[in-house]
Amino acid sequence: MPDDHNPADHKKLGFSTRMSHLGRPGVKTHGFVNPGVHRGSTVLYPDAEARRDGGAKRFERYMTYGTAGGPTHYALEDVITDIEGGTRCTIVSTGLAAVTVPLTAYLKNGDHCLMPDSCYGPARNFATSLMKDWGIETTFYDPCVDEAGMAALIQPNTKVVYTESPGSHTFEVQDIPAIARAAHARGAKVLMDNTWGIYNFQPFQHGVDVSIQALTKYVGGHSDILLGSITVNSEEDHIRVRTAASTMGHYASPDDCWLALRGARTMAMRLKAQEEASLEVARWLETQPQIKQILHPALPSHPQHALFKRDFTGGCSLFGVVLDPRYETGDMFRFVNALQLFGIGASWGGFESLALPTTGFVTRTAGSGDFGGTMLRLHIGLEDTKDLIADLAQGLRVLN
Repeated sequence: MPDDHNPADHKKLGFSTRMSHLGRPGVKTHGFVNPGVHRGSTVLYPDAEARRDGGAKRFERYMTYGTAGGPTHYALEDVITDIEGGTRCTIVSTGLAAVTVPLTAYLKNGDHCLMPDSCYGPARNFATSLMKDWGIETTFYDPCVDEAGMAALIQPNTKVVYTESPGSHTFEVQDIPAIARAAHARGAKVLMDNTWGIYNFQPFQHGVDVSIQALTKYVGGHSDILLGSITVNSEEDHIRVRTAASTMGHYASPDDCWLALRGARTMAMRLKAQEEASLEVARWLETQPQIKQILHPALPSHPQHALFKRDFTGGCSLFGVVLDPRYETGDMFRFVNALQLFGIGASWGGFESLALPTTGFVTRTAGSGDFGGTMLRLHIGLEDTKDLIADLAQGLRVLN
């Protein structure tokens, strides 16, 4: 990070303070508080010798070509590294790219991967399509597996144990430290999709080797960019991930990186407000007769709430809703269609509330994820909570 603006003891500062000050250029841009957008493909050298020697410095932020990144990328990488509590970060163009790059980096023909049954759908699709075509076997496991259960699943050729906590649609909280102990004892790398946890789950304190985030969500915060990050805690892992990303031509727009930097400045405040609003909405929904269960890890009623309290310092705005068993998929659709303030769409973390049907759209093959009712996912935005509750109340009335 730039040393002309950020204090050496910045780790002692609060999270909101760090997000306001990290990744800023200080006096290098004549006092403007935000860094500039650096776009470019060609990088010029003072002489041929410098061009020759540049390749050896590609992991030292020595700019060789536009795809190697530039000042805007590097500023964002510094911010995300701080959020995750790691040492190095690679920015890629989408959250899905952040999933596929490390899987590609650590797996080859003949290897075995373990992936939770609750994982993000496109991650499952990558495992069952391209990874399978490349001769990589994937076993989907119950996300609530314990340490002994994970140890029993690991094969001699298991190279990656993939985790996602909570799960994308059903919000199981995984025992990441236990899974990591079992994986590391057998030489496997632990990858984690930490998009829900953001900074409320510090992956490297719990045994994760590679942390994945969709910066599209809370870091961007305004539903107008696509970005992903891959953060590691060792130089060896950074070189492996960065090499894979570079070899496959992954690149993120500097304009999107700049917007993500701007979003990070207000993320702590937005996330806190959205978490509080989501809990208010979730608690209200728990009292409604049409609802069987609310799947929000921060609620005491959640099956893995104890794990959440142990490992997380907070939650976010995304949770699941299970309708009473008397309602069928068509009824759930009628409820979602009746909502006026909730958009029907994927992604989350933006300022607008969303409702997404999940029953019929989620694949499970390991015998997990049956909650005894049709399901949907809610993301709570920045609208007034009383208005959102009123909208949900009128939507639920169509089920009577």
